[in-house]
Amino acid sequence: MSVEPAVRASGDPKETREPEPPGTRTPWASLRPLVLRLHFYAGVLIAPFLLVAATTGLLYAGSYQAEKIIYADELRVPVGTSELPVSRQVAAAREAHPEGTVSAVRPSPEDGATTRVLLSGVPGVNTDHTLAVFVNPYTGELTGSLEQYGSSGALPLRTWIDEFHRDLHLGQTGRLYSELAASWLWVIAGGGLVLWFGRRRALRTVRGTTGRRRTLSLHGTVGVWAAIGLFFLSATGLTWSTYAGQNVSDLREAVGQTTPVVSAGIEPGGEHAEHAQPAGTGSAPGEGVGLDAVLDAARAERLTDPVEIVPPADASSAYVVRQIQRSWPEKQDVVAVDPGTGEVTDVVRFADYPLLAKLSRWGIDAHTGALFGLANQLVLVALTSALIVLIVLGYRMWWRRGRGSAFGRPMSRGAWQKVPPQILVPLMAAVTVVGYFLPLLGIPLAGFLAVDIVLGEIAHRRGRRTYAPVD
Repeated sequence: MSVEPAVRASGDPKETREPEPPGTRTPWASLRPLVLRLHFYAGVLIAPFLLVAATTGLLYAGSYQAEKIIYADELRVPVGTSELPVSRQVAAAREAHPEGTVSAVRPSPEDGATTRVLLSGVPGVNTDHTLAVFVNPYTGELTGSLEQYGSSGALPLRTWIDEFHRDLHLGQTGRLYSELAASWLWVIAGGGLVLWFGRRRALRTVRGTTGRRRTLSLHGTVGVWAAIGLFFLSATGLTWSTYAGQNVSDLREAVGQTTPVVSAGIEPGGEHAEHAQPAGTGSAPGEGVGLDAVLDAARAERLTDPVEIVPPADASSAYVVRQIQRSWPEKQDVVAVDPGTGEVTDVVRFADYPLLAKLSRWGIDAHTGALFGLANQLVLVALTSALIVLIVLGYRMWWRRGRGSAFGRPMSRGAWQKVPPQILVPLMAAVTVVGYFLPLLGIPLAGFLAVDIVLGEIAHRRGRRTYAPVD
């Protein structure tokens, strides 16, 4: 959000300022040129990454509703009188798709919704994905099969957009782009917010202004309204990024705020261990007490729909039944069920999660548009649209900033020299700490400074080094 003072350009009134008496320079007056220069360069250089992230995020926000329309034939069936046992539905899916192994079952969560039988290790399906076989819970007939990805049950359209947003379909290397965007978004938004509030009220007005001044004021106004949302997108996007996300996980572990995990082990060689159905045999899980008894045991522990049943990993493991509702109120309780006895061996309640684990879960779900459903998705559409508008307006101001042939004239150098040591030293220490925890903020920032110093030295040697005032 570049909100630097307007310079004289076509259609812009001249801004007049009273000269500051010697010795009256405030801390903000010293910091403003530095914030302005950082905001300018970060906006120009990082904006392309933010533009891609905002555009793909906008598409993702709309993909939930599009998915319901495009895959309606697989997802919905006429409501019947009674549902078949889950075991029979799984058997019907396995009869049509004997390939791979059953990795999970998602019983029909509501009237008219199909059951999903998830198969892993299916030839032709991405190893990170599963094949979701959709079964009519009333008749046992199959309505289709589609690739599925992630715990949110994303189908091909949403999966493609999700991976494009996350890594540009470039794998782990591509994830650096989204982490770079998330690392800098809060800096750019925060810098613009500080600059906007630091300007005189008359200079923030949109009405009655023209030319570059109007673009500047509109840019600042949109940025102020969107700032809180942009901070949120930045923070939540970082929580599951590659490097910053790992630092967040390490911090949570250090303070005992990790997400609890249900214990799915059963006593090896126990009375009923031989009845456990190992995942990976390629047959439908159903030996021992069977899927229906396992689901009944989970229901007895108040695990209401929607749920996912995960078969035992081996002969010494239990079934895991987890709630998978990511909308408010969240349902994230998990139980482990002994496959031989049908007894619940462990329970983890979402209500008992540590605070940071809850905040992380809520933040991620709100970031992806799942937490508050359609309302959440509309807010994301508004935020991503606002970010796109801010970027376009920012580049427009950059375009018009130049005079004559000096297109995109950057802010003047030497801003850091105006900051008093008692402010500059703590500021540099804080930036160093933040840059350590957010490496894709710290490394590019160090690169910007190195390039700027080199260019400044070159200009100095050629006798063209200037430190023109910017305020």
